[in-house]
Amino acid sequence: MSYDGVGPRAVMRSVAFLTAGALAVPLLTGCGSEDETSKPLAGQDIAPAARAQVTQGGTLRWAVDTVPETFNTFQSDADATTTRVAQAVLPSLYRIDENGRAQRNPAYLESAKVVDSEPKQVVLYKLNQQAVWSDGREIGAADFAAQWRALSGKDSAYWTARNAGYDRIEKIERGENDLEVRVTFARPYADWQSLFSPLYPKQVMGTPDSFNDGARRKLKVTAGPFVVKKVDRKNEQVRLARNPRWWGRPAKLSEIVLTAVPREKRAAALAAGKLDLAEIDPAAAQRIDKASAPKGAAGPRSVASGSSGAAEKSGAAEKKADDKPSKAEKADTSLGGFEVRRSLEPAYTQLALNGADGPLADERVRRAVARALDRTALAALVLKPLGLPAVPVGSHLALSGQDAYADGSGALGGQDTAEAQALLADAGWVAGGPIKEETGEKAAGAEGEKSKDKKSDEKKEEKGDKKEKNEKDKNEEDKNKNDDGTYIVGQDGKAPAEATGGKDLAQDGKQQLTHPHQGGAPGAYAPKGTAAPANAAAGALAKNGKALSLRFVLPSGPGSESLRQVATRISRMLAKVGIRTETVKVADDSYFKDHVASGSYDLALYSWPASAFPATDARPIYAKPQPAADGSLNVEQNYTRVGTDQVDQLFDQAISTLDEGEERDLIRKADTRIWAAAGSIPLYQRPQLTAARKNLANAGAFGFQTPVYEDMGFLEKGARPAAHPSGT
Repeated sequence: MSYDGVGPRAVMRSVAFLTAGALAVPLLTGCGSEDETSKPLAGQDIAPAARAQVTQGGTLRWAVDTVPETFNTFQSDADATTTRVAQAVLPSLYRIDENGRAQRNPAYLESAKVVDSEPKQVVLYKLNQQAVWSDGREIGAADFAAQWRALSGKDSAYWTARNAGYDRIEKIERGENDLEVRVTFARPYADWQSLFSPLYPKQVMGTPDSFNDGARRKLKVTAGPFVVKKVDRKNEQVRLARNPRWWGRPAKLSEIVLTAVPREKRAAALAAGKLDLAEIDPAAAQRIDKASAPKGAAGPRSVASGSSGAAEKSGAAEKKADDKPSKAEKADTSLGGFEVRRSLEPAYTQLALNGADGPLADERVRRAVARALDRTALAALVLKPLGLPAVPVGSHLALSGQDAYADGSGALGGQDTAEAQALLADAGWVAGGPIKEETGEKAAGAEGEKSKDKKSDEKKEEKGDKKEKNEKDKNEEDKNKNDDGTYIVGQDGKAPAEATGGKDLAQDGKQQLTHPHQGGAPGAYAPKGTAAPANAAAGALAKNGKALSLRFVLPSGPGSESLRQVATRISRMLAKVGIRTETVKVADDSYFKDHVASGSYDLALYSWPASAFPATDARPIYAKPQPAADGSLNVEQNYTRVGTDQVDQLFDQAISTLDEGEERDLIRKADTRIWAAAGSIPLYQRPQLTAARKNLANAGAFGFQTPVYEDMGFLEKGARPAAHPSGT
């Protein structure tokens, strides 16, 4: 799971409950033609070059967030680096293309198709006859069978994070020869292409002991263009070397060195010549743009960084011509050999509304929150300064370019202040009602204790409220959004840790991210005009003596500046319809575990990855929470705790049909009903900014596509990237 600043494909989602099936909503189908094909909002930016233009040899130094605790992607503590290593060294029968769609990987598969559907679904895999493990053994049915048994969920001795799809398999057997594998399903499974990617050797999957421990610290047997050469935990590096047994197009690079570098230190590491490739934050991107621009010219693209252009001009004017360059300026000069490659991640940021209790348990209030939002403005706030398409996301279950994508937001409706106010009035929230002083009660939806310095916080809040009592129109808000009319609350408040186990995506076995990318100034701020949760000002909406105030929980650490800006703008939008927010900052390491997963919030912002297999991957995110045997509520990954039987039924139907068109239509119908329930509101696709050495080809901001590791490398002297990479 990721919040602002986190990479994709490692996560899942959430929702609580109301009778969405009974809503008076227009026809609950996706907007536009059912057959129309969307395109990605932004293409990948990887400096594509023909292999003939890429030099043979060289080492790529690539920044990652961690050295992984395990190399087994099917274990609960696997992370994004686990996935990156697996992509380079293990078989993936299907890879994701630039449109976010699964494509057969010819290096391992000659063909794969459903050969029978009655009485049972049977898939026949025909393997590439050259495909072998690094120990020389052929890849075959024994490896498929070992992985199925380990991940089927039937043997609890295997410490697996998930069994999606594998639990539907009845048997696996050899076909007519060693290159054929027949998989028979006990129940139909639409997303069968998600299975066996990655595929581990039977030496890893064959027994519980080897599964649990055999691939945690090392991978002895692999079958990709690279092998794991060395894991140096002291220096936080994983060294991958070219696989001499690789039968496909030989890797151009001799080695890839994955080095754990914190986000806030990556610009310095790039300037020091220690890295060639790194995902970066907007501030670092601005520095690189400025350093690589022609002398006297502005950077190629404007990137928001929190400092104003006017301030920069003023500082430059004051600087004397004979001043010596500072250390920072020297470092920035060293960044001239890099460029920023931009795209959109296969992930989107959403506003989550906790429907478990409090005001948001009422669907009308959730819908009012949604109708108060100008999603286009929120997308523009984040993406426009980066030179990326500022288009709001229209689906919970797919992104533009993917087969299942259709804009289903019409099921809820766009921004409409009058409609939002009418919904609140219908729910009983009226202006000018009596408000009772609350003593010792927790905030709506909160499960944590109050801050120790609550009184001090309230004084700050009241002062800020009086100061901004007569706040002007939107233009005035935008003008003043960066001044000091803000307050900080919840500085010491913490909720009890109630960690929730994560489940993972079907493709690649990628795991839930609980340590998002970070970098930047700390602090989460409530906007000017946000009232204190207690002693609400006259005119506030109230019901049964309580003011309508929602607890907006945000991470406070580095890397969340953009998220906090979005939260500020959302709070202003909500204030216009009478909904007040109490912004609470929490430590990064507790944000997800102690607040989002445990339900200790009313409003929260975090990101979900797109999946090529939404019927499998998205179901746990939107499944209706069910009572567990011990009396607790099993929410799976539905952290908003909003769900309906109808959505569950649509997912069940989608996962069980072998008709691709029918599956797509069912996914789109499920999405419109998720919109109607208003448990989560998709906002914008996340930006992807990657610093790359200018002569590095076929690497950068990959967008949807699985990286092709064997084609990465450095350009020959005098060569330039081509419009499209060649397969030669």
